Amino acid sequence: MTVTVFYPEDQYANIEIEREIFGDGITIAGRTTGAIDEMTDAECAATNGLMIQRIAVTRAHMQRFPNLKCIVRMGVGYDKLDRVAAAERGIVICNVPDYGTTEVADHAITLAMTLRRGIIHYHDTQRADPVAPWRPLMTGGLVRRSGVQTFGIVGLGRIGTAAALRAKALGFRVVFFDPNLPNGAELAIGVERARTLEALLIQCDVLSIHAPLTRETRGMIGGKELAQLKPGAVFVNTARGPIADLDGLYDSLKSGHLAAAGIDVVPIEPPVAPLPRLIAAYRAREPWLTGRLVITPHSAYYSPEAHHDTRVKAAETMRAALLSNRPQNVITPDMD
Repeated sequence: MTVTVFYPEDQYANIEIEREIFGDGITIAGRTTGAIDEMTDAECAATNGLMIQRIAVTRAHMQRFPNLKCIVRMGVGYDKLDRVAAAERGIVICNVPDYGTTEVADHAITLAMTLRRGIIHYHDTQRADPVAPWRPLMTGGLVRRSGVQTFGIVGLGRIGTAAALRAKALGFRVVFFDPNLPNGAELAIGVERARTLEALLIQCDVLSIHAPLTRETRGMIGGKELAQLKPGAVFVNTARGPIADLDGLYDSLKSGHLAAAGIDVVPIEPPVAPLPRLIAAYRAREPWLTGRLVITPHSAYYSPEAHHDTRVKAAETMRAALLSNRPQNVITPDMD
C-alpha cells in the first residue's frame, strides 16, 4: 500500500533527499502555500502525512483531512499544531527534537558574550558620528569577566544542556531551573539546580531561555521576573517569543535594571504594526539602546548542516510513523 506525504511549504522544491529516505512506500506531493486553507479538497483527501515547517494546523484544518495519520513538525517547537484535536482524531504528531541543537546553543552563548564583552557597543560607537573615544567601555556595568558571573538557564533539555556546557567551559557558574527533570540530572554535567524560578532569577548575571512554549511557560518572564534578576544582568531568548513579555523587557532595559538583551524570537513573527515598543525603539536606533540590544530574525537554529539534518530526520520520522508500528518523537497532548 502506498501512502502520500504532502509538503505545503517551499521546501517541496527539491525533494531528492526525502525521496531516497521514503523509498517506494511513500508518494511525495506538495506545492508552496501560505496556509493549509490554500490546499484543495482533493489534496487534503489524498494526504496521509503532512510535513509542516512554519504554518499552523488547527482543529478546523484537520477536519479537511479524512485520511491523515501523521503530522511532522520540521523543527522542535509544536505550538502551532492543535495536539488535542489531533489526538481526538487519532492523528500522531511528531517533531524533530535533535536538529539545530548546537546551532541554537552557540547562538545563545554568542548573544550573551557579544553583549557581555561590549562588542556590539564598540561596533555601534566606533562608526558613530562623532566616533566614540578609542578606549574600553568603563561605565554601565555591561562588560564583565565570565568567571565572576552566574549563567542561568530555564529549561535543561537538549539545547539547554548544550548551552550549559558551553557556558561552563567559558568559566561561568551555571545554574538551571527545570521542574520536569528528575533529581540528579544536574550531576551528569556538573551544574547546579534551582528548585524554583525565583531561586534561579535572583542569582543570574545572565539568563538564557531554553524552554518550549506551553501553558506554563507562556508569559513566564515578565517585568516582575526581570526585576528579580541581579542589577546589570543580561537576558537572552532563543526559545519562543511568547515566553517573554517585550513590554517588561523594554521597561527593564529603559530603567537600567537590565544591562542588555539578545533575542532571536518575538511573540509575533515577523513583527507587524503596531510594533512593540522595544522593537520600535531598536529599529529607530534610539541612543539609550546603543550596544544594549541585539535582535536576530529567528535564525538561531539555522546552518546549512542543520537544514539538511531537519529534512533527513523529518523524513525518517514520517516514514516510521506511516510505515511501522514504532513512531518516533511523538508529542502527546498532555505535554503542556
